[in-house]
Amino acid sequence: MRLGLALGYWGRGPDPRHLELAQEAERLGYDSVWTAEAWGSDAFTALTWIAAHTSRIKLGTGIAQMAARTPTATAMHALTLDHLSGGRVLLGLGLSGPQVVEGWYGRPFPKSPLTATREYVDVIRQVLARKGPVTVDGRFHPHPYQGPDGTGLGKPLKPITHPLRADLPILLGAEGPRNIAQTTRIADGWLPLYWSPYRTEVYRESLAHAPEGFLVAPMARAVVCDDVAEGLLPVKAMLGFYIGGMGHAARNFHADLMARMGFEEEARRVQRLFLEGRKEEAVLAVPDAFADEISLVGPRERIAERLAAWRAGPVTDLLVTATDVGTLRVLASLGL
Repeated sequence: MRLGLALGYWGRGPDPRHLELAQEAERLGYDSVWTAEAWGSDAFTALTWIAAHTSRIKLGTGIAQMAARTPTATAMHALTLDHLSGGRVLLGLGLSGPQVVEGWYGRPFPKSPLTATREYVDVIRQVLARKGPVTVDGRFHPHPYQGPDGTGLGKPLKPITHPLRADLPILLGAEGPRNIAQTTRIADGWLPLYWSPYRTEVYRESLAHAPEGFLVAPMARAVVCDDVAEGLLPVKAMLGFYIGGMGHAARNFHADLMARMGFEEEARRVQRLFLEGRKEEAVLAVPDAFADEISLVGPRERIAERLAAWRAGPVTDLLVTATDVGTLRVLASLGL
């Protein structure tokens, strides 16, 4: 099981610690560093800055949102950074949800998410392969465009720039069982949002036909501390926001996932409290047990003990969200 560092996206502004953390992770032998985006900072610019100040560590988007760019634009970002970094890019993609896609990007959320994802990945694969002009007879990402509001003059094209790697890895952030199963067929890896090493049966059927070498790379908050309850508070705050605020009351993929993981009643309570404006209560309503299962929090000895469960499952890459170099060093010292 390899170690990665997940930096996430910026808050009100750039986090001055991110570059130091990435450089320390590289020095410690971490395999990868990941950036993200929501509705603020973008994933690729921050990752390019890190690429310019490192030399070996792999560079992942975890995740870049599909609605933010056409698939060819995403492929251009990936192949450009792959050249500049010497072949270090891992392209993590996600569809997001209706509130973000329609509210922030101003685009309709696809009525068939699996088809939209499959077409998006197909376009990127064709760009990276550069065997010929990109052509897709698709519902969501047709190339060339043939819609009724077009000119009909679109010409199939292939990239001017020769990609460094045709097999640049593509990973998908999928949550639903069918989405995860499709990910094993069309992508090189999967980026789970929540992963409990104690409930791997939740994903067993979806991962049943994953090919050899398929990456399973969950993100987990990690902090070395004496007080477990205090260390879990940032995890609970994140969960409260995602479960309560990152989706509509009738359609929240994150709340649905928590429910499938055995915490349905708690998930609906957190969601209800958050939507009622009782955000602090929503955070406190997140069960400590759930927050603890999907993270690595506590003294060094406790983290070492709990890591055994992570190693025993199908996880190939553990992407830790850590805000201090001390935690990075402890994890590296545990022999991952």
